[in-house]
Amino acid sequence: MSEATPITYAVAGQGAAQGMQFTGITRIPSVPVPPDTPLIVALHGGTYSSKYFDVPGHSLMELAALHEIPIIAVDRPSYGESTKVEDSDSIILKNAEVLDELIGELWATYGEGTAGVVVVGHSIGGAITVALAARRPSWPLLGIAVSGCLVQVPAESGGAWAALPDTFLVELPVEIKDFLMFGPEGTYDATMPAASHVANTTVPKPELIDITSTWLKNLAATASSIEVPVHCRQGVFDHLWVTDDDQMAAFKATFSGAPVVDGRLVLDAGHCIDFHRVSRAFQLEQLSFALTCCVRETSIPI
Repeated sequence: MSEATPITYAVAGQGAAQGMQFTGITRIPSVPVPPDTPLIVALHGGTYSSKYFDVPGHSLMELAALHEIPIIAVDRPSYGESTKVEDSDSIILKNAEVLDELIGELWATYGEGTAGVVVVGHSIGGAITVALAARRPSWPLLGIAVSGCLVQVPAESGGAWAALPDTFLVELPVEIKDFLMFGPEGTYDATMPAASHVANTTVPKPELIDITSTWLKNLAATASSIEVPVHCRQGVFDHLWVTDDDQMAAFKATFSGAPVVDGRLVLDAGHCIDFHRVSRAFQLEQLSFALTCCVRETSIPI
């Protein structure tokens, strides 16, 4: 099984990301991958770094490597040592624009022998993944798997984020963050939430404002442009979204142009499904979806 390897990558293209530096983690098999294998690119949520996807005992990257699936977890702009971006209209759309260019180059560099790319996004990373897919990239996007984002936030959310310190990067107190990201005791093992803290970091405040305002207002128009299969999961005990069957149905309905939308609620999990006891089952579903995207759209289970 491949080992996790830190990377630093500078975008060479002529687009919006030209010259931008990105950091992250890779697990790339040292031997040719099996036929019909994707390259997975994983986009973390707000307040987490790329290490979100490689927390010991809950690592999507380790599970992917075990199944000989190459995977790259990227530090999004303004995280790790990745170049900062700002945009007065939508920092989420700006992320999607520059990551579109980055992922195209990552696929050309690391995707040899793969069928194309499946993007996995969590929370704000999921919102960015939706915006990214709506751009219909020139590189071969096979499908997207998102978690931790729906169609409605609690009424108090926007005001809470706006009340944070008026700086570009803000840090949530650990106690508040753990409450927001986890379900009740019993839904996670004894190592959590402490084990997840290795991935904790600051978050650009404009991301928190954007996902509760501009991104939500534009979601229906954005998601309807997506023409690849969609996998979406939402923890029942998510404190950051209004979460019930009607909300999931409404979220699925926004992907009106997708050939398949596989979406449901996950019992016994909070916002970060990856950090709960159900994480392995959840991640295996994501990997199964990614593999099926490589075969043909009509074979993807609903």
